[in-house]
Formats: sequence, C-alpha cells, structure tokens
Amino acid sequence: MKKIGLVIKKDADACRRADELQSWLRSAQIEVVRNETLPPTRASSAPADLDAVVVLGGDGTFLSAVRWVGDLGIPLLGIKFGEVGFLAEIVEDHLFEAARRLLDRQFVIRPRMRLEVTVTRDGRQLVRETVLNDVVINRGALARLADIETHIDDYYLTTYRADGLIVATPTGSTAYSLAAGGPILHPAVPAIIMTPICPFTLTNRPLIVPDSATITLRLAKKSTDIRLTLDGQSGLEITDQDEIRVCKGRHPVNMISFPEQQYFDLLKAKLRWSGGRV
Repeated sequence: MKKIGLVIKKDADACRRADELQSWLRSAQIEVVRNETLPPTRASSAPADLDAVVVLGGDGTFLSAVRWVGDLGIPLLGIKFGEVGFLAEIVEDHLFEAARRLLDRQFVIRPRMRLEVTVTRDGRQLVRETVLNDVVINRGALARLADIETHIDDYYLTTYRADGLIVATPTGSTAYSLAAGGPILHPAVPAIIMTPICPFTLTNRPLIVPDSATITLRLAKKSTDIRLTLDGQSGLEITDQDEIRVCKGRHPVNMISFPEQQYFDLLKAKLRWSGGRV
C-alpha cells in the first residue's frame, strides 16, 4: 500500500478520527488523498492510483464514495460513523486495527453487483450511471399514483400503479426496498429486485428476476411530478417521453472485508434478530 483515499462524513467525530488516521498513515509512509467535497459531481473522480479508500461515515457517505471511485475498481473499507446501516462493517472502535490489517493486506475482497441505468429521451441519452443500492421512481407530494409500464427483456410484464417502484441490487435489498416490503437477498445472489411502493393493486408484489435481465420502464401518458433517483445521490424529473433501462453493471464495487466477518452476523445485529445489538 502506497496511497490511500479517505472519504469522511461531515461530522465532528468522524473528522477528528480521520485526522488521527491520516497522521498514522503518513507515519507509515502512506500518501493520503482526503476527500471532503462529497457528494461528488460527475466531473470529479478518485485518483486512479489509489490502493484503497477508507470511508468514515454511514451508508450515505459510502454511496458517495462509490460514486467517487466510479469504475476504477479501487477497493473500499467502510468504518461506521452513523445510524443503522449495512455498508460499513467496521465500527469506530476498531478503526486502527482495521487500518493495520489493511496495510498488511490481511483482508478479502467481496465484489458487490451494481446496476447500470440509462435514461433516453427522443433518442438522446440523458443519463448513464451506475448504482450500488437502487434505482427509484417516486411520485411527488401532490402527484397522482404513478403508472409505470414495465418490460423484462422486451417482454411486457405489467403496468405498476403505485406511489413508485424500486429496482434494487442484493446489496440494496436492505435499504429502501426493505422498508417498502421487499425481500432480503444475500449479496452473492445473482438477482435484481423490483419492489412497488404502496401499490394500488395489492397483488402487485415484489419480484426477483435474474441478473441477466434488462428492465425497461416508461411512464403513462401525461404523467407529471415524477422523479428518478439513483442511490439517493442524484436524480432528475422524468416524463412520459423517457425510457429508463436498468441492467447489471459491468463493474462491481470491491468491498474490503475480513475473513471472520459473516454477512449473517451483520444482518442479525442490524435487524436485532435473536437478541443481536446494533
């Protein structure tokens, strides 16, 4: 390890600990690139020669760091400085132990699938981005129910009439999709989840499709006040002129973990199963 990035939540405690970690890394002759300008713009990106990125914050900070890293494949280590979340596996108290193991390369890389999202209007591509958690179509506060025409691999599935629709990765299954009644998927399951938000028809249930599927979404005619949000980090207003296509991304997120850490332990702790504590 020669060069490490730090992405830090705008929080006094996280900044203080980042200062300590930065001093410790520099004493070990490690160059540090510190990013406190998140969320990043599309024009900003991490230096390609980073060996790893340490994220001090909650899930929102981690998602911002994922956008900063982009498709570079730089591995990320999350240190929890936030409320209940699933992306940071290390708590603050173990920061320097984790940093030492990082420098000694005593860790494993666990790839997490991303989704690639494109939005096309009148044959012109407006957006092409990747997300780690989810793509969300949501109606505004005063809008009527959204009518979302849905195709799977160009086969018409249904028109969801709901407050919105979430298309999530297995990683994102424990985020907004879970709150909307979706299932929990282990991150290694090769699948995509579609979860309607408060559907008008109660038989419209969450659906799991293979990760090889391409999902195409369009709004009904004259739809207004409908927004598309990507990982809760960016978004745009969409109309019935837009086509949204979602498929498995080509570049996964490389998450740093340690061999003894088990996903099910994290799940039990966060969801307080069998007496687990956050």
